[in-house]
Amino acid sequence: MKIIVNGCGKIGTTILASLVSEGHDVTAIDTNPEVIQKLTNIYDVIGVCGNGADSDVLQEANVKNNDLIISTASSDEINMLTCFLAKRMGVENTVARVRNPEYNDKSLSFMRQQLEISLIINPELMAAHELFNLLKLPNADKIENFSVRNFEIVEFKVREGSALDGLKIYELRNKFKAKFLICAVKRGDDAYIPHGDFTLMAGDKIGVTASSAEILHLFSEMGMKQASAKKVMILGGSKTAVYLAKRLSSVGNSVTIIEKNRNKCEELTEDLPKVLVVCGDGASQEVLTEEGLGSVDAVIALTGLDELNILISSYAYSKKVPKVIAKINRQELIPLAEHWGLDTTISPRKAISNTVVRYARALENSQGSSVETLYKLMDDKVEALEFAVKDGLDFLNVPFKQLKIKENILIAGIIRDRKTIIPSGDDVLLSGDKVVILAANQRINNLSDIIR
Repeated sequence: MKIIVNGCGKIGTTILASLVSEGHDVTAIDTNPEVIQKLTNIYDVIGVCGNGADSDVLQEANVKNNDLIISTASSDEINMLTCFLAKRMGVENTVARVRNPEYNDKSLSFMRQQLEISLIINPELMAAHELFNLLKLPNADKIENFSVRNFEIVEFKVREGSALDGLKIYELRNKFKAKFLICAVKRGDDAYIPHGDFTLMAGDKIGVTASSAEILHLFSEMGMKQASAKKVMILGGSKTAVYLAKRLSSVGNSVTIIEKNRNKCEELTEDLPKVLVVCGDGASQEVLTEEGLGSVDAVIALTGLDELNILISSYAYSKKVPKVIAKINRQELIPLAEHWGLDTTISPRKAISNTVVRYARALENSQGSSVETLYKLMDDKVEALEFAVKDGLDFLNVPFKQLKIKENILIAGIIRDRKTIIPSGDDVLLSGDKVVILAANQRINNLSDIIR
């Protein structure tokens, strides 16, 4: 497809890179000529210098011949105006980044309808949702939910001497009563869709699919059950911190935010009456100790610097805080964080990039299926896609054991009438189902792509 990305800061560049890797024809718009020069040197994209909310700039970008425009400039209002103009000039699909917490769901819905914006995305809110889920299930390093919210993929590491260490996949069903499926394994730099005779080892990162209740049941059987975090310390008063603190405090959690900017502290205190806001340096061990680091259930590092988040989180981990989470946007720093024992990280940039890639693939879908959800797992080496099954799919009502499914592809779950099914060889797909597919080291656009 032909796609325009307006506003090529950190988020915009991440989206642009993902779209280029997917094979789309991308045009970059940014007001900074140095940014455009850098992008055109690194990526195979067309560059246009200017304001995306200017009709002349959009015309220079050949907007009417594009399929999609994504606006991620620093101003929410510029993003919405850019999408509105692009729509009027001939683009069918528009995506706007809107970050201001003052825009509630009702006002956003109204603006989206009136401005005919196809999709509004908020990376900070998405990150807050992800963090909230991780605090409910602290044993997990990553949790991805699918459409009915009762089917999950949970990532965690196999610990030395744990109940999974040394077991073959086929032995799990006999050992544990929970209904689950180990759908992906990352060992070193390699990712696998494991067969039944695959032996799990300490250090493996594994992905498990099941309903929410069965995940809890499995953790309980493995002796890994851990209560949800009730007392939370957040370092950095970012938009993500505000969204998360509001949600946590609304359900009775104790929340402390440490922020060193005094003006921002005053704003946070006014905006978050149920939250303790401390004006101090979260990188100071003395401040962390004084504010009760030793008694909290979770520490979340959300400063604007990845390296600082890693350092603070490493210190909290060394002090035996039960759950430590760091925001890390730069992918190259993830191995460093893991080396220091930090298995749980979040990346708002990656989350928003996945959302846009999913949306672009959905626009490309052929008859018989459409992408509803897309997640990158196992450090981006595995994709989990949720498809809506429609009439016209070639293998409806065909038992899975009769299908010639490609290597490193797995049918991980079926959602039918809001019930989750962990599939066997005798199961089939029906029109109206939602189906979750995992693919390692390859790209899946349509359900038909899984068949040899």
